[in-house]
Amino acid sequence: MEAESTLSSLNHQSSIIPVAAGILIRSDRILICQRHRSDPYALQWEFPGGKVLKDESFEQALARELFEELTIRAEVGAEVFRRQHRYPDRSVEVAFFRVDSFRGKPRNQVFEQIAWVRRSELPNYKFLEADLELVDRIAAGEII
Repeated sequence: MEAESTLSSLNHQSSIIPVAAGILIRSDRILICQRHRSDPYALQWEFPGGKVLKDESFEQALARELFEELTIRAEVGAEVFRRQHRYPDRSVEVAFFRVDSFRGKPRNQVFEQIAWVRRSELPNYKFLEADLELVDRIAAGEII
């Protein structure tokens, strides 16, 4: 019975989708992105990033995603926050990284819109549930 429980636990763990997200900082503002209206969780805000592919580190995935989504070459900094969250249709583990430096000007490739906002304004946007604790902590000045 214990072996079955362990196997079930392992199967549950393998169903968690690893995601990397970036906190891009420009002076006193942070870049946020609104999910496209045709995407799951449409029009909610998030930090840019995406799924980690097989044989890819979180940092490599974030650098790739930032280029695909915003056409920038980012220098991924330190991990600042990590969270697991269960949505009705999926479970994710999101690792958030600070991105202070990047080459190029962010150009929206996939989002409904992107915006540079002051940290204190972050709670005014409807973020994905997995991002909410981090949003509150950034707004309070605890992180970043």
